Amino acid sequence: MAKMRHLLLCSFLLLVSGCSNALTEDAVKQEEFYENGIKTKVYFCPTTNCGKVITDVIDNAESSVHCAFYDLDLRDLIKAIGEKSYTADVKIIIDHGNYDGQIKGDGVKVVKSKQYMHNKFCIIDENKIFTGSFNPTDRGSNFNNNNLIIMNSDYLAENYEDEFNELWNGIYASGSNVKYEEINTNIGVIENYFCPEDCKDGGLNKAVDLIRDAEKSVKVAIFSFTDEELGDELVKADIKGLDVQVLVERKQRNVQKSQYSRLRDFGIDIKVDGNKYNMHHKFIIIDDKIVITGSPNFSFSGFNRNDENMLIFYNKELGLGFVKEFDRMFSKGEVV
Repeated sequence: MAKMRHLLLCSFLLLVSGCSNALTEDAVKQEEFYENGIKTKVYFCPTTNCGKVITDVIDNAESSVHCAFYDLDLRDLIKAIGEKSYTADVKIIIDHGNYDGQIKGDGVKVVKSKQYMHNKFCIIDENKIFTGSFNPTDRGSNFNNNNLIIMNSDYLAENYEDEFNELWNGIYASGSNVKYEEINTNIGVIENYFCPEDCKDGGLNKAVDLIRDAEKSVKVAIFSFTDEELGDELVKADIKGLDVQVLVERKQRNVQKSQYSRLRDFGIDIKVDGNKYNMHHKFIIIDDKIVITGSPNFSFSGFNRNDENMLIFYNKELGLGFVKEFDRMFSKGEVV
């Protein structure tokens, strides 16, 4: 779809424009990165049964289902995937550390890599994607705090399909850079990165830059936080007088290089979560209107080793939805 629009636009410009080649190329490039009709839905588990949400999406798929899962054990979802494989092109990739034969067939590949294939995404019918922090497991859906984003986009679907094909063909923790890094849409700019190829510099640097440029507030909810560079920027933001709040998974506060004690000692408003299971989110909200989310934890492995995916949304409505979830969890957290 995206390529077809590109070709049609090129033909139109060549027919009706008397402009130079440079101007034509600029016009094509400008149009190439715009997409209308984008809609997003965000679900927060376990308040919402995220397992049922994605099972319903796959049940309604028409032509293709391509998924890369770090973990998978939801029985209803596995059944839906199996049934859909009779009528659509279904391919599933699972990290080797979590594969125990729960789903089998020619449409299943197990990632054999030294690093984690830590993604949690699907591309449906070459247009719809879902991603976030949610692993499609019983714990991920019914006990852990997670987010699941579902959206339609030809450009993002193409990005994710390219990444999926690399994984399917055995290209792990490397590969080509993302094709459409920044897309202008009817709901605002969306940026897309895949780790580690886009995240060592682009994705991580962009997160750091956005925190540095924040004007009012930075809210962070993260399962594992060991990246010192991000920690430094939060300290600087707090010194500038911004409202900085951080929520970390309780069980991860004392892991090696954890930023929890360091940020607490600098006076940051930081807490561990109150969920007796896991607070598994990986998101940052800036000024209540920019959301950084996806699968990577804020760690060296998350940005530099594992196969991961990351999105940045510039949209106030989406931002306020994440703020509501953050505030709810933060109110139940504590300082330890």
